[in-house]
Amino acid sequence: MGCTGLVGQQFVRLLEDHPYFEVVALTSSSRSAGTAYGEAMAWAVGGDVPGFARELEVIETSPETVLGRSPEIVFSALPAAAAEGIERVLRERGVRVFSNASARRLDADVPILIPEVNPGHLEAARRQAASYGGFIVTNSNCSTSGLVMVLKPLERFGIRDVEVATYQSISGAGRRGLAAMDITGNVIPFIRNEEEKMETESRKILGEAAGASFIPAPFSVGATCCRVGVREGHLMSVSVRFAGPVSVEAVREALASFRGVPQELGLPTAPERPLIVRQEEDRPQPALDAFAGRPERARGMAVSVGRIRARGETVRLVLLVHNTIRGAAGTCLLGAELAVAKNLVN
Repeated sequence: MGCTGLVGQQFVRLLEDHPYFEVVALTSSSRSAGTAYGEAMAWAVGGDVPGFARELEVIETSPETVLGRSPEIVFSALPAAAAEGIERVLRERGVRVFSNASARRLDADVPILIPEVNPGHLEAARRQAASYGGFIVTNSNCSTSGLVMVLKPLERFGIRDVEVATYQSISGAGRRGLAAMDITGNVIPFIRNEEEKMETESRKILGEAAGASFIPAPFSVGATCCRVGVREGHLMSVSVRFAGPVSVEAVREALASFRGVPQELGLPTAPERPLIVRQEEDRPQPALDAFAGRPERARGMAVSVGRIRARGETVRLVLLVHNTIRGAAGTCLLGAELAVAKNLVN
């Protein structure tokens, strides 16, 4: 759902020749409905429109049209307002929804799933299925996905609080989200609702699943979010205060050795190394590192980390996440792959 936007295009690209999933329908607004997908939008995510999708007719997004194709799962790249109602309807009709939309992220029974970070939270989907027939699993805000990937292996040192400043690419605002006159040669120090999302979602993801809800992580997160004139990749400057002194070497080792359940299971979209620690003094950079990750299917799924500095209890570092892949479609797809491995999807 929402196949013509940047995140929708990444879903289509990543689903080409996927070993688990076959696309049976692509949906968008009424403006694109009835048009072949290859003609419905300006392809903007690299390469060519996948062959399976090029001539597929786009249908209008509605519960009736989606249910008419009898899908087992739905990937949602809808705006939050459009996702608000339809995702719940689909859940109640037995559909498993993997959503990039923010509409349901803070629902008490809906997990924000980053598969390497909190795979156990997927059990909330099983409880939803028992109640509704289907379930909703969300991914996080695009910047949050990179932040929690780095914080997870550092929890062993006892995180007290986190401060993050983001330098977010224009693709995070969507294909037509910013006018060239607004961003060219400029930095905009405000992105609506972004700071609140990072501060709240990261604590839910890194928190504890407790019965039918989630207990947020015990540390505080403060965020300042800026938009910069970069096409792809969100760069972040992160300061973490720990319970005691931590060395640069210990932080590097924790990050470089981090692996999660997707790597253990060899899931198709999982990067071999979810975190790549850069030794150069001027990395990571969006132009050089946004598409980090191997194998080829996992390009853009690795988070790059560099400029690690320590002083007493505080560690500072810079990280880079590809916002429409790891920060959006790729994590949703990896979550669905994990659900297959856990027998939540047939």
